[in-house]
Amino acid sequence: MFDPTTFTGFHTWLSLLALASGAVTLAGLLSRRVPRGWTGAFLAFAIATSVTGYGFPMTGVITPAQVVGALALAILAAALLARHGRRPATYAACLVASEYLLAFVAVAQAFQKVPALAALGQGGFGAAQLIVLAGFLVLGVAVVRRFRGRALRPFRQVA
Repeated sequence: MFDPTTFTGFHTWLSLLALASGAVTLAGLLSRRVPRGWTGAFLAFAIATSVTGYGFPMTGVITPAQVVGALALAILAAALLARHGRRPATYAACLVASEYLLAFVAVAQAFQKVPALAALGQGGFGAAQLIVLAGFLVLGVAVVRRFRGRALRPFRQVA
């Protein structure tokens, strides 16, 4: 397993908490609710996950993990701007995209760390990522449709 007292363990726990709180947040968005507490937790954990990803030793070469981290932080910044700019469809799309990137990395890590998944090779990895992407595209379209043209203020808030 992993040791939660190490930096890697801490980063892993942040990632798992971000994924879990993001799942609750997206479920709320599907029902046109903005679960404030869960959304705040999701944003905090997702930002912390991306930031702590840069705490690992650097080799001097930009890695795919650093690119995904930068993209995740840009999406999270856009989410915060959309939230405060009262652009609910953009806000919802950014939350879905952020959760997707967390899931993308989780699948990549699973294929690196779980021998049964690693045995599936690149074909299995590609198929798994394609399934995850397709699911998030469907989810993203559904969530954005629910918020298109709506003002952010009238959202029913769930504590």
